[in-house]
Amino acid sequence: MSTRSITTTYEHEVCDICERTLLRGEHPEVFVNGGRRYRVCELCKPQALHEGWLREGSLPPRADDGGARERRRSLFGRRRGRPARPGRTERAEQQDAFADAPQTLDDELSAAQWSRQAPLSPPGPGRGRGRAPEPEWPREPRHVHAIPASQDHKVVSAIEDFNRSEHRRTVAGVARSLGQAAVNVTPDPGHQSIVWIVVSWELCWYRYEVDLAQTHANVRLAGQGYELDELEQHEQHANAVADDSGALMVA
Repeated sequence: MSTRSITTTYEHEVCDICERTLLRGEHPEVFVNGGRRYRVCELCKPQALHEGWLREGSLPPRADDGGARERRRSLFGRRRGRPARPGRTERAEQQDAFADAPQTLDDELSAAQWSRQAPLSPPGPGRGRGRAPEPEWPREPRHVHAIPASQDHKVVSAIEDFNRSEHRRTVAGVARSLGQAAVNVTPDPGHQSIVWIVVSWELCWYRYEVDLAQTHANVRLAGQGYELDELEQHEQHANAVADDSGALMVA
């Protein structure tokens, strides 16, 4: 019994990107780049699209024949309210309708360049139509934080700002170990908007600066120590108290 050899006419195809031989049933897609055709497998399609390659057959047709120019010239004529006049060149028709509504990408780019370079005259008697004035956008309202004038109001405002800050948790944490703190709140005589807050115990103290001119994050830790002798004499005089949550109150 003689054997018979079977041959196939299958043509092996190779991806032009990964150079992989495609399996049976795989069909490459043709892309165009730089005037050349490339066969791309399914796995390499995202890379081809990312590189800007175009699928074959997706290139838009170019309408640069005489009939297209005639249709575009007629469109310019309709935009101006009159038909295209015989004997006039295409350039003259485009210049007449140029300022109204450019219809092609080239016309839009040219119109944008012309609008940046051509000076515009204010509308008036005997003058052509110019660009409409740009609308005035509403201005954002200015938020001015008023500084209290009296010393008592400054003390109250500084305490309110401190109670809204994260520093009250520090005071509450130390108070759980050392007991109730002595609090002194004193406006700075040299700066209208600055108020100093000193929270002290027998074993440590904290000094905070409150800037009433700021609306956010206006409380900062300015110093700390472990000896009450390091404080000024008036800072050891308590005129406010702190509760269990670290919030301050005028005594």
